Amino acid sequence: MHIVICIKQVPDSAQIRVHPVTNTIMRQGVPTIINPYDLFALEEALRLRDAYGGEVTVLSMGPPMAEDALRKALGYGADRAVLLTDRYFAGSDTLATSFALSQAIAKVGETFGTPDIVFTGKQTIDGDTAQVGPGIAKRLDLLQLTYVAKIASIDLAAREIQVERRSEGGTQMLKSRLPCLITMLEGTNEIRRGSLQDALCAARSQVLKWSAADAGIEDLTRCGLRGSPTVVKRVFAPTPRAEKAAQIDTAEKPLRDIADELIAAILTRQPALEHELAFNSGA
Repeated sequence: MHIVICIKQVPDSAQIRVHPVTNTIMRQGVPTIINPYDLFALEEALRLRDAYGGEVTVLSMGPPMAEDALRKALGYGADRAVLLTDRYFAGSDTLATSFALSQAIAKVGETFGTPDIVFTGKQTIDGDTAQVGPGIAKRLDLLQLTYVAKIASIDLAAREIQVERRSEGGTQMLKSRLPCLITMLEGTNEIRRGSLQDALCAARSQVLKWSAADAGIEDLTRCGLRGSPTVVKRVFAPTPRAEKAAQIDTAEKPLRDIADELIAAILTRQPALEHELAFNSGA
């Protein structure tokens, strides 16, 4: 089984700064880490490799310094690492990023074998869009399983996978065909500590560096700023509310009375809500 895991080197969110003019993240002088959500996806990919055999290829798009993140991934036990780096990728939004990564994944498939599963984290801590994983799946025509909490089973002979997916209404059990793309939730597994042998191999291993041409990308207008329709208009910290939260005394009151008092307080603050509820109920 061949598994590709996409990771991203991100600035440590505890020390992040925003440029006052361009409204973009200032990365200079800010320590970088592997996107925390990607670590759970990496661990799950390694677990499947250990259980079913095969190889794990780690892929990242970024500046040359992103090689550090890929070496850390190799230290966890990944088999190979590919860095997609080129000046044409500078300024990419999620649309351009998913395009470049999908092209690179296709090239990885041609070079090392077609991936059975592509993993990503559910989102990154610097963008928080959760769009890149589904964007890759769409471009590669892969079935996508998002917000996966657990991989229940894999049947390689039948080319099927069953997962638990977390949703607003609870947990869904989904069965899908392979190949597919999976975005993993946080806290879904315990991230391993790489062995000494893995650390030594990571230090000696070569991180493949691919330019846009190496990845087979011909249409450069779909990369970087030219391929990014997203424009950040303004970045700001929300102002604190001047109005304090109201408190309801619940001591020695029946639950029904507490509920009635809470509903009355809500409708007092939101009078239009009462009219909307009455309209929807047909009253």
